[in-house]
This record gives sequence, structure tokens and C-alpha cells, in this order.
Amino acid sequence: MRGRGFTLIELMVAVAVVAILAATAMPAYRDYTVRSQLVDATAALADQRVRMEQYYADNRHYGDGSCGVSVPILERFELGCALGTDGQGYEITATGRSDSLLAGFKYSIDQANRRVTVTWGAGWGSVPTAGASRWLIRKE
Repeated sequence: MRGRGFTLIELMVAVAVVAILAATAMPAYRDYTVRSQLVDATAALADQRVRMEQYYADNRHYGDGSCGVSVPILERFELGCALGTDGQGYEITATGRSDSLLAGFKYSIDQANRRVTVTWGAGWGSVPTAGASRWLIRKE
């Protein structure tokens, strides 16, 4: 009577199929996770811009030496604010923290509502030209 079960070849084929599926699924899942976290930066930048404009409406300048409103602390991004000359302009940036999946991502917005994708993660290649005029949150 012949034994039942899998041969070594059948087992190796099954392991190879699982490995191929995992090798294609993991990068796609990682990109999906990154894209979902980029919304934190763009939402925070848009909110900060509204707060800066409210400050400007009350004071007729964006700040004296530093931005007029405090910059919130985010879990995955560091927000920064730089004033233009005489407090009449600003640029707010969101930079991905180096200890997260978002290292290398940087977005900005200014008083004219120019939204720029400055850089993005190394695995995503170079920023397309569309990034000069809008926030990109997925590979194009």
C-alpha cells in the first residue's frame, strides 16, 4: 500500500507559490499604507494654512519673527513654518520623520496656496513635474 501525503517536490512548489505571492503583495501593501498616512501631512498643512490666514486677518501680518500660530505636533511628520520678509509671506512644510515609512516625503504650502510635493520616499523614484503644483499622494 502506497503512503499518502505530499512529495517533497509538491511541497517545494507550494512554498514557491506562497513566496511569489508574498513578494508581490508586500510592496503593494507598503505603498498602500504609505499613501494612507500621507493624508496626515496634507490635512495638517491645509489646516495650518487656514490658521495662518485667520491670524493674518486679525493682525495684518503672519507673525513677528516666527509664525503667528503654533505648529501642531504630528506622529509621522514634522511641521515647520518659515516667514517671508516683514511677515507678509510664509511657507509651511511637512517632512516625514526619519524613523517612519514616510522618511523622504516633504510637502509645502505658502500664502498663495501653492501646494508643492518637494520630495518623496526613495522607493517612489523622482517626483513627477506635476508635483511642482500639487500634492501627490500616489505614484503616477
